[in-house]
Amino acid sequence: MSIMYHDGNRQLQDRFASRRISDRLEEKLTRSAFTADDKAFIESTPYFFLATADADCRPDCSFKGGMPGFVRVTGPSELAFPDYDGNGMFKSLGNLLVNPNVGLLFIALHDKPKRLRVNGSAQVSDTDPLLGETVGAQLIVRVTARAIFPNCPRYIPQMQMIGPSIYTPQPQCEPPEPAWKSFDSFKDVVHPRQPTFKG
Repeated sequence: MSIMYHDGNRQLQDRFASRRISDRLEEKLTRSAFTADDKAFIESTPYFFLATADADCRPDCSFKGGMPGFVRVTGPSELAFPDYDGNGMFKSLGNLLVNPNVGLLFIALHDKPKRLRVNGSAQVSDTDPLLGETVGAQLIVRVTARAIFPNCPRYIPQMQMIGPSIYTPQPQCEPPEPAWKSFDSFKDVVHPRQPTFKG
C-alpha cells in the first residue's frame, strides 16, 4: 500500500509509463522520520511554502518566512514553526483547524539548489511551550510527518539571498508596521500586533 500515491496519481503514471520509477522513488527516498541532513536543511532555511485545504478541500498556499531556525525539527517525525503577525485572515491556520492535512515545501535557491517536501498533519496551539521562547510568535504549529521526501531541484533558478525581511521578528528588535495597516481602507479595522515582542 502506497503512502504517496492515490488513484489519480496512478492513472497518470500508467498513462505515461512512470509507475515503476514512481514506486522506486517512494521505496528509496520517502521516509516518515527526519534524517540529520533533513534537520540541518530545514533549520537553515529562512522560508518555506505551506499548502493547506479547508473542510471542502479548497486549497490555499502561503509563504512563511523568518530567521534561519524559525522552523525546528522537534522530534523524529515532528517539526514546529511559529505564526507571526500578519493580515489577520488566518487562511492557512484556519484551514488547519478544520482540515489538519498539510504540505510543506522547503527550497534552497542559492549555493546548491535543493528541495524537500513534508506531508503530514498539523495542530495549532496558543499554549505550546515554544511560544515562551519564540520572539514574535502568536501561535505555534506542530506538524507530524507522514511522508518526507526530496524533490528534483532542476528547475530552481539561480538566485542570490541578500538578507532577511525588515519585518522578520528578531530579539531586541521591534519590526516596523507594514504600510498597508495605515491605508485609509484598512486603518480603522486593523487588529493590534500580537503578542508584545520579547527582547
